[in-house]
Amino acid sequence: MGENAQWRSAAGTDPGKVRTRNEDATLDCPQLGLWAVADGMGGHRAGDIASQMIVNSLAELNQPQTFDQRLLAVRKCLHWLNRRFSQELTVSDQSSDTIMGSTVVALLLEDNRAACVWAGDSRCYLWRRQQLYTLSRDHSLQQQLMDEQHMTQEQALAQPGSRALTRAIGACELLRLGVLELEVQPNDVFLLCSDGLYQELSHREMGNALSLISPQAALARLLDGALSGAARDNVSAVVIRQ
Repeated sequence: MGENAQWRSAAGTDPGKVRTRNEDATLDCPQLGLWAVADGMGGHRAGDIASQMIVNSLAELNQPQTFDQRLLAVRKCLHWLNRRFSQELTVSDQSSDTIMGSTVVALLLEDNRAACVWAGDSRCYLWRRQQLYTLSRDHSLQQQLMDEQHMTQEQALAQPGSRALTRAIGACELLRLGVLELEVQPNDVFLLCSDGLYQELSHREMGNALSLISPQAALARLLDGALSGAARDNVSAVVIRQ
């Protein structure tokens, strides 16, 4: 739990009901105006190490003066980690359990500026005037099929391997990050989460939670809601509000 003069936030993570190990990691640094969720590649030996390395590296960033410099620093950090994880791949024996990779979604806030940076299918949502908006766009085969083949969500999900990621930190040598900048409005609430959370909850349930005044109450409602379902995956969320 954290706060600064402008932002209050709360972060939480749970292994869920099936996985014995939690490969998610969260970053809650309101004093830096920086938050993140990372979801280590499911089932791979180094998934928990990869996600933890991402949030630790972001937390240790030197804070340059301007918002643009800070955004650049976040992007450079993720590119550096991608190169490092990719090199781990090349020196390994190429067996699948040595893959070192993770999704990431990070949020940078300062005054009325916001920037969301992501790779993979961890998401950033915005709750504004009783409406829930998905700011990030999944880097997944499912999303690609919806975009390129004009499939519905149900059609895309029915395709083999639709849950596969098309981008992640460590997935391939060249990383292309998703970046979205926007202007913050009064009473905006942001949610960063892993797929283990949003796959268990409807937009209405998420909106109901984010409408609660306290970030801690919103976080508790989200985690309780996800864990009352099947919770086959690790479940993580960070709630940020003014």
